[in-house]
Amino acid sequence: MTDQFQQFLHTCQQRVEQALSQQLSVDLLNQGGLSEQLDQAIKYSLFNGGKRVRPVLVYAAALAVNSNTDDNLLNGCASAIEMIHSYSLVHDDLPAMDDDDLRRGKPTCHIAFNEATAILAGDALQAQAFALLTELDCSAETKLTLINTLAHAAGPRGMVGGQAIDLAAEGQNINLEQLEGLHRLKTGALISAAVRMGATAAQASERQCQNLEQYAQAIGLAFQVQDDILDIESDTETLGKQQGADVAHNKSTYPSLLGLDQAKNKAQELHQLALDALAEFDDNANPLRELSAYIIDRRH
Repeated sequence: MTDQFQQFLHTCQQRVEQALSQQLSVDLLNQGGLSEQLDQAIKYSLFNGGKRVRPVLVYAAALAVNSNTDDNLLNGCASAIEMIHSYSLVHDDLPAMDDDDLRRGKPTCHIAFNEATAILAGDALQAQAFALLTELDCSAETKLTLINTLAHAAGPRGMVGGQAIDLAAEGQNINLEQLEGLHRLKTGALISAAVRMGATAAQASERQCQNLEQYAQAIGLAFQVQDDILDIESDTETLGKQQGADVAHNKSTYPSLLGLDQAKNKAQELHQLALDALAEFDDNANPLRELSAYIIDRRH
């Protein structure tokens, strides 16, 4: 990771943290103390040390297209997609889903509070994400495109659909094609949405959108391949969640289907596909290039 990219990453993370804090203080936490536990659960779930990869993708995709894209528009897009991601993690950890006790080294939301509060916190974050997009200062066409992009990525033909398939596949023998289809929905759809939203905000051309979509699909799969590798090679303290959870749930993974070495090769191949997709972009796309490497080099 170059110093320049490390600074870019830090700046983007600070931008979205500040934007999210402002959103909560203005929009969510004004119920006169009547929902104090819900308010606390929302903040607990949203500010729990995440890497903010999806917001960073929003900023990086916009930079690759137009370095003068409106900051407030990008902050709104970055905040909305992080709210959706955070809600998905809260629900993913529930006893009826993956039943996890740890998330990023801390008790999961339903453990820290209770199951009902965790469900409501996730529901609130999802609703607020779309409310935020409706309030953006941009053309009606851009606003509608952003809302449509996030809704499709989060719904039954995206992240939620992927989660349903993942649950149904526990204990089943699925092939590599089925595994990739699952993860293109569960993990990849929201990553692709982040890139598309940044491109939309920056008024990217059709050609640019096509190239960025190829990039996003490659890193979306690479992200999951690396997650599967880390579930084997890392430890609970480093991961911030239970190591070996995939094996415990009898899930098909890239290492279980390909072997560990071939899974690592797969991650490298996907990284190269991501770089190839950016061939027509100039140095303003370097954060996207380095982010692809970061995804397969990370240790948690």
